[in-house]
Amino acid sequence: MTVLTTARLRLEPLADAHLAGFNAMNSDPEVMRFLSGKPETLEESRAIIERIETRWAELGYGWWAIIERDTGKFAGAGILQNLRREATQLPDLACPLEIGWRLRRALWGRGYASEAAFAIADFAFEALHADELLAVCHPDNQASWTVMERLGMRPQGLQRWYGKALTTYRIDADAWRVNAKARAPY
Repeated sequence: MTVLTTARLRLEPLADAHLAGFNAMNSDPEVMRFLSGKPETLEESRAIIERIETRWAELGYGWWAIIERDTGKFAGAGILQNLRREATQLPDLACPLEIGWRLRRALWGRGYASEAAFAIADFAFEALHADELLAVCHPDNQASWTVMERLGMRPQGLQRWYGKALTTYRIDADAWRVNAKARAPY
């Protein structure tokens, strides 16, 4: 399984060892405001990690735990997964790859989301040879679409993913190689 590093972060496949930090982040109502709209229980976080561990084994990509290199503390989660048209638990491998992120609220505004997202996008395009990446968020989540724009992604309008109308951004491999990598923050 792939570990990614940046100047300030280490991204390692999300696993049982990250449960406490992952759940602390996901139980924060502000972190979950634009995601599920409600805090997660410990059991829900554990179930997500179990699914993610299976995806890593099956697909070779999934969710990473974002760890601060200088402190070793859990900072958030970076995501590479297949989008789904409806809100199912099963990956739809026919759907494009989605990049995503979430951070502990205390770490918002430090550029960690952009730094982790650049590393994940680079992995998707260089190691997995992805043709494109999409990112989706709640239409009111300006912080997320600001990161999408930093990546060089372009808005595609509202599209239906996970059973909801979500703001959708896209970048293809050629645009990534030409534009986004030149702006990488690491």
